[in-house]
Amino acid sequence: MSVIDPAAPTPAHAPEPGTPQRRPRARRYLMCPPRFFEVGYAINPWMDPGLPVDVAAANAQWEGLRQVYLDLGHEVEVIEPEPGLPDMVFAANGALVIGDRALGASFAHAERRPEAAAHRRKLEGTSGITTFVTPDHVNEGEGDFLVVGNTVLAGTGFRTRPPAHQQVEEVFGLPVISLTLVDPRYYHLDTALAVLDDQTVAYYPEAFDADGKAMLKTMFPDALIATEADAAVLGLNAVSDNYHVLLPTAAVALADQLRERGYQPVPVDLSELLKAGGSVKCCTMELHQHRSRPVAH
Repeated sequence: MSVIDPAAPTPAHAPEPGTPQRRPRARRYLMCPPRFFEVGYAINPWMDPGLPVDVAAANAQWEGLRQVYLDLGHEVEVIEPEPGLPDMVFAANGALVIGDRALGASFAHAERRPEAAAHRRKLEGTSGITTFVTPDHVNEGEGDFLVVGNTVLAGTGFRTRPPAHQQVEEVFGLPVISLTLVDPRYYHLDTALAVLDDQTVAYYPEAFDADGKAMLKTMFPDALIATEADAAVLGLNAVSDNYHVLLPTAAVALADQLRERGYQPVPVDLSELLKAGGSVKCCTMELHQHRSRPVAH
């Protein structure tokens, strides 16, 4: 499958003049197929246990996402799903991995807590990871920890607890910036903010408290600001390789903004998984290749 057609017509929203030439970087991801996917409980506003789910469609959509990563030249590790854990498909929540170290997850809701052990078993057997750190506080992995260059943006307000931010700083030796989420629809940081490259993010300001808005405006004056409509379809639950940005098909205005900035949007349909409040990034844990330098205790 060809993800980008070089013969395709120039889009209406072409890159702005003077836009820097962006180049993709090879990434390594961890994903979990939605073999046992269902919406049998509600732990976020997106979930309605009475809403029917097409498991075959969910698996086909997930496989489509995995194939896009492979077509783009990225590596995809797969963790096997376990019966009774329908949200394991949202692999990003299982840990934070930077370099050779992994900090495990500790889930806020009882329904998801057994996922932590499954991810630990997988990551302890994954090449390149030499140290697995047991979490001291509730944290939901890359759901609330997003790496931007040599900084970690850390969400709190609904799932991950503030003391977990300190543990990330200690484990990885990187500065951590805390951001408080205030809208329950955006219960994880990765539903309200997308990392595009080492200096650039896209985000929805109304998902954050006043301090968070001010911090993001200061840190990222050139950020892409998502519309309410794009945020409301989890358009910011996206994954970028520095050039290609995989995002939900419904986030049309955000895709236009990305083109104008010189990125290549790659729309992906994960509408079945959206019924549980997840999309591209939720399904994708990045095994970051940055070298970590633990802080001395």
